[in-house]
Amino acid sequence: MNIDQLNRLSEAAASEALEQCCGASQWVDRMVYARPFENLGEVLETSDNIWEECDVDDYEEAFGHHPRIGDAKAAASGGQWAAGEQKGMQGTDPAQLEKFIAANRAYEEKFGFIFIVCATGKGAAEMLTMLEARMNNDPKDEIHIAAAEQNKITRLRLKKLLV
Repeated sequence: MNIDQLNRLSEAAASEALEQCCGASQWVDRMVYARPFENLGEVLETSDNIWEECDVDDYEEAFGHHPRIGDAKAAASGGQWAAGEQKGMQGTDPAQLEKFIAANRAYEEKFGFIFIVCATGKGAAEMLTMLEARMNNDPKDEIHIAAAEQNKITRLRLKKLLV
């Protein structure tokens, strides 16, 4: 799809397309109504501006649309890009994968949402190190760190959508 095609989609079809990029309904609705876009730069800038105006409920709604990192089954069924984004987990040593899954569970128990990281280009060891480091964060800080990671994911997915 290109930008002209996105601009011409019905509201329902545009919502469906944009929801693949970010699962926060407020972000999707506002992106749909921000059309038409002139170019990718405008799409990304608009996306960033809308995301900045979102709140914790929007962040958590978006997080809920992601499969847990390390859950290969969920990643495979998590939308057209999730499995590719988590490619760095493929072939992970079973012991390291178990450690990652346990750390992921501890993270979710502490913060109340899954570990969100822009996984593209990162291997299992790097993501585990990031997860363990972020466990030391205050929950009020961590939600904003996770939201910033979500925004990175959204930007990458918008670029994939609008090839």
